[in-house]
Amino acid sequence: MSLDFSWLSPYQDAIFSGILVTIRLTLIGGSLGFVLGVATAWARVHGGPTLRWAAIAYVEGIRNTPFLVQLLFIFFGLPALGLRLTAEMSGIIALVVNTGAYMGEILRGGIEATHKGQYEAASSLAMSGYQTFRHVILFPSIQRVWPALVGQFILDMFQTSVISQIAVEELTFVASFIQSRNFRAFETYIFMAGTYLVLAFLMRRLLLIAGRFVFRMGVAR
Repeated sequence: MSLDFSWLSPYQDAIFSGILVTIRLTLIGGSLGFVLGVATAWARVHGGPTLRWAAIAYVEGIRNTPFLVQLLFIFFGLPALGLRLTAEMSGIIALVVNTGAYMGEILRGGIEATHKGQYEAASSLAMSGYQTFRHVILFPSIQRVWPALVGQFILDMFQTSVISQIAVEELTFVASFIQSRNFRAFETYIFMAGTYLVLAFLMRRLLLIAGRFVFRMGVAR
């Protein structure tokens, strides 16, 4: 069988648009999910009993249900309660909620690995609990688990392919659209898989380089 990718030319605008949507979903969902993950990790480690159990319920509920089910619940279920969202907004919310649970667990591992001497040092400087967490605990914890967080960001990008199920025009949606027009499924999905591979490689390298720069600056300060 000979491979023919000449059919790509008429669809290059759609492919480029799909890539941009995939990147946008990943950046927004990953960034907000990281913030939610920090809050979740703090609640698990330093929150009171109510916050701790709420965080545990949230993490276990998300990690033990499929992302597709979460997405469909937000997109189709919330309108029944009177909350109507666009497909892309539903996808972002689902991505943030899902990412927050996984990143929360990653960060919790980093926080719990903090040596108790750092808490004692912060206490000796009369730092509040918030100041201790922000300035003494959080930054080293993020540095400690940064490779795992980068891996989660990459998984977020792959999760965006599921959002095509509610007609968000990201890369997988575009691939399905093209395949339905040219019926060349093999070439279409090989090309799209290669595109995801390149995006994942570039994103991983950029995030690891950014992490080294930020952590080096933090240590220098």
